[in-house]
Amino acid sequence: MLAEAQAVVDKSIASIRSNVVTDGKIDEKKFNRFQQQCFEIAVASAELQAARAMLAYDTAHSDGVEKPHPLVRDIAIRFCADTCKDILGRFAAAGSALGVARRDVAALLSREDINTWLDTTTEGSGGYGLAEYCCEFNFMRLPSILADEKEMVRETFMRFSDEVVAPLAENIHRQDTDIPEEIISKAAALGCFGTSIPERFGGLQPDDAPDSLGMIVVTEELSRGSLGAAGSLITRPEIAARALLAGGTEQQQQHWLPQLASGEKLCAISITEPDTGSDVAAVSLRATPTEGGWLLNGAKTWCTFAGRSEILVVLARTNPDAAIGYRGLSLFMVEKPAFPGHEFHHRQEAGGCLSGKAIATLGYRGMHSFQLFFDDYFVPTANLVGGEAGEGKGFYYTMAGFAGGRLQTAARATGVMQAAFEQAVRYAWDRKVFGQPIANFQLTERKLARMLATITAARQFSYAVAEKMDQAVANLQDSDTGQMEASLVKLFACRAAEWVCREAMQIHGGMGYAEESPVSRYFVDARVLSIFEGAEEVLAIRVIARELLLREAKE
Repeated sequence: MLAEAQAVVDKSIASIRSNVVTDGKIDEKKFNRFQQQCFEIAVASAELQAARAMLAYDTAHSDGVEKPHPLVRDIAIRFCADTCKDILGRFAAAGSALGVARRDVAALLSREDINTWLDTTTEGSGGYGLAEYCCEFNFMRLPSILADEKEMVRETFMRFSDEVVAPLAENIHRQDTDIPEEIISKAAALGCFGTSIPERFGGLQPDDAPDSLGMIVVTEELSRGSLGAAGSLITRPEIAARALLAGGTEQQQQHWLPQLASGEKLCAISITEPDTGSDVAAVSLRATPTEGGWLLNGAKTWCTFAGRSEILVVLARTNPDAAIGYRGLSLFMVEKPAFPGHEFHHRQEAGGCLSGKAIATLGYRGMHSFQLFFDDYFVPTANLVGGEAGEGKGFYYTMAGFAGGRLQTAARATGVMQAAFEQAVRYAWDRKVFGQPIANFQLTERKLARMLATITAARQFSYAVAEKMDQAVANLQDSDTGQMEASLVKLFACRAAEWVCREAMQIHGGMGYAEESPVSRYFVDARVLSIFEGAEEVLAIRVIARELLLREAKE
């Protein structure tokens, strides 16, 4: 059935391609007239990839254990069936707007074999007794099929989240406080800041092989405890480390990476500007050469954790000619003192200033996202990533960092979903209405079953992408290998997180809307996931859809 759904999506891709691609190149004016269609093919492609990851997971689970868990096959097949129904339903409704004929999709859905399969896999109780089973056996997730070493890492950080992060998470969110030193110091002691940094620099990643899988396993468990207070702690050093490993000089790597790995220095990533959003190539903060270094002038926004951090990774325009776009950008390691709270002002001895003010947000609290203002802020020559050879290459180094960031964001989304599901299961079993737990109602059962399926799909999809990216590096393949999949898994997981957290809140009823309930925090935290590390629309249209449309030309 996935093949049939893929064929419909492929037909839509071919139709759009015929309208916007000429001689292997995209006509931008025509492309912009097909944004809605491009968005749809990107979302459908992400969903189909998630479904394939679920089928692969079912196969691996069935082959790898003596007694496969009975829920795995049922939930994997159900997820695939639901995915196909959703995609075909959307494409049937859109019809010619997506370059497919409604009658063709209708004929597909009316085929007896497909109809029978969809009916038998998506109808019925759909999770009968799931909440009772989960609560009785403390079974809140399907088997991960991770190797023993990775499973030990997962369990270590799960305990850390339960024992250290979770007890503090609600107060951090409600009071919008700084992340307590208790969380930061204990996370550093566990080595979480070094998950993407090679061992030779003091990190946890083997020198001879990347370990994206370990990074996302840790990220998911930290995010399960709190997205704002723990799950995003390692995002910034991960992006900084990848950028340094991609373009930093040996001396820069030896200087910065050990400090990042140990947590001695915390960092923030400063890319976005008030007028650029996700359009990284349009960055305009100026870096002007001066004796011994550069002077930064301009504004940045949405720089998360900027106050507490001692290092800001800043993308700036070193070539004033805006016409050359991204080729005029360079990356800097900018040092500053750490400041608590929601506002800071730092003046250098030579007179340069850097000030910041936190942006009030409805969720994702604890780290604080800042607006920054640079006024002749001096940065030494040695802090230009890549040295003299790195001038003009900041965009590429930034993209190298963001590739891992998208994958990690998918893991953050999975962690938030997992936390929401656990709360929903417990509440559904404890809450009695009309003489029985609401978990016994068919609608609740179906909600919980689909939530579990969606979480598992996001988790297994992210595992598969991590392994592909690591294998590409190990085999010296093109550095872009796995980047498309990282974008797809972020798109899928972040959209899914909003739905899962909404359903968890809905199961709680009025209590879900109360701030005293953790699901209200999960709901507002999940909302930011589709915005940062590449806004959903930009990721779908400018990254995924473009790749899909050009794939035939590349091949």
